[in-house]
Amino acid sequence: MTERLRDLVAAELAEPVDPRAARLAVAVAARYRQAARAVLFYGSCLREKQLDGLMLDFYLIVSDYRAAYGKSWLARANRLIPPNVFPFEADDLACKYAVLSEADFARLCGPATDNPSVWARFAQPARLAWVADEAAREAAISATAMAAPTLIARTLPTLTSEPTDPLDIWRAAFALTYAAELRAERGTRSGSIVDSDPERYRRFTPAVLDAARGLSVSQGRADALEGWRRTQRRGKRLTLLRLAKASATFAGGIDYLAWKINRHAGTQIEIRPWQRRWPILGAITLLPKLLAKGAVR
Repeated sequence: MTERLRDLVAAELAEPVDPRAARLAVAVAARYRQAARAVLFYGSCLREKQLDGLMLDFYLIVSDYRAAYGKSWLARANRLIPPNVFPFEADDLACKYAVLSEADFARLCGPATDNPSVWARFAQPARLAWVADEAAREAAISATAMAAPTLIARTLPTLTSEPTDPLDIWRAAFALTYAAELRAERGTRSGSIVDSDPERYRRFTPAVLDAARGLSVSQGRADALEGWRRTQRRGKRLTLLRLAKASATFAGGIDYLAWKINRHAGTQIEIRPWQRRWPILGAITLLPKLLAKGAVR
C-alpha cells in the first residue's frame, strides 16, 4: 500500500453520509456495545438521495466474535464461514449488516485470500459511517486500502495487454469477481459499477496500480485465468454455504432473496408458505429454476 493510496481511501471513507444512514449505523453499533469497532456503509444506496423503501448495506467490524456474541453458536459460525449477516430496522429505515472481526476484515481485504467477496466490495466506494475511536479508524483505513490493489493484482495477469482506458481494467476486474458469486444482477451490472462514478476510478487508478504491481505474482495469462476459474467455482459454493447459514440468522431471509432477485433480474418470484417454514430447503429447490432461467449466474 502506498501513502498516496492510503490518503485517497482515508478521504473517501471520511466523506459524509446521509444523516439517517449515520443514525442507523450508530444503532447497529449500539447492539454490540464494547465489541463494535466500526460500521462501513457501501453499495448502491451510497448514491441514493431517497432511502425510504431501500435496504442499506453495512459491514459491522467487531474486536472479536466472542466479544460480539458471548458463548453463542453465532461466534463459531462467524469464524468458520464469515461473515454472519443480519437484518435491522430503526427509524423506518432498513439495512442488512455483515459482521467481521478486525482481523478477518484485514485478511479478507488482502491477498492472503482468493475469495473476492470482501475485497471486491471494498475496492468500490465506501464510507465510515461510525467508528469507535481513532485506532479503529486507522485499522479500517488500512484494511480497506488493500482491497483495490488485491483486486487489480489478480486481474492484470488475465489481460492480453494493459488497456489504454484505465476504466477497462476495473470493468474486467469486476466482471471476474461477479462470476465468483451467485448473482441476481444482469450481466452488465459489473460494468455499471464503474460507469456510475468513472472519475472516482480514474482518480484511484495510478495509486492502485502502483500498489497492485507490488502484489502481482509473475504468471502467464492461461495460469491466471485458470486461477480465476478455481476462485469462481469455490466462490459459488461458498455463496451457497452463506445463504444456508443466513437462513438461521436472517429472519425473512428467503423473502429478501426473492425481492433482490426480482429487483435486479426483472423476475416475478413468489415465495410459498412452505418455503418460509423451511427456508434452507426452499432456497435449494428454488436455485435450479433460477439458474435455468438465468436469473442468477
